[in-house]
Amino acid sequence: MAKASEVLAERWTLLLIRELMAGPATYGELQRGLGRISPSVLSSRLRTLLEHGVVEKLEAGATAGHGYRLTPAGAELTPIIQQIGGWGQRWVRSRMTRDELDVELLMLHVQRQLDAGAFTLSHGVVAFVFSDLHGPLRRWWLLLDDGQVELCNDAPGRAEDIVLTCRLKTMAQFFNGDIGLAAALRDRLLVPQGSPEVVGSLRRWLRASPLAAPAP
Repeated sequence: MAKASEVLAERWTLLLIRELMAGPATYGELQRGLGRISPSVLSSRLRTLLEHGVVEKLEAGATAGHGYRLTPAGAELTPIIQQIGGWGQRWVRSRMTRDELDVELLMLHVQRQLDAGAFTLSHGVVAFVFSDLHGPLRRWWLLLDDGQVELCNDAPGRAEDIVLTCRLKTMAQFFNGDIGLAAALRDRLLVPQGSPEVVGSLRRWLRASPLAAPAP
């Protein structure tokens, strides 16, 4: 336990491993997914994981910097990370206070969980409007193309197939499993507008966190 804690117990380390559980990522992608982490701390945590064989560095691509991925030792941590996440959902759930809500991080997770295969169009645009936010954080878009989903904070210049309007807290509560999609729609906490076909399939492609199931 002591030796494992030396490698894994520093702040941000488990979250960094969680990010890499989704697949290889560049430094910039890791920094974006970890939100408030400083570059110096991210570099330090990566260096520690590289030294202990938990993470390995990939060669730089043509358009991106060096990538990182989990080694077999890192991948073996997956069920442990999932269990810690389940424990957190059960015992130390977010209170959804303003300082705990980060719209960019939330949208990154919504992007990852969206089921592009269940979307009714091979090419589509899903717009999110957060009614309680202002400025550039108010509107976000998910672009769906042939099974791939891209998150965009700038108007994509394409027609929107569906617009989902809600408060930031509502989307966070749905994603964390504190409110069901059916209840949010019924109580008009989440208001969809757009193509009837796309709106009708909303329950199939807009998915909550895989850790949403454990009750508090």
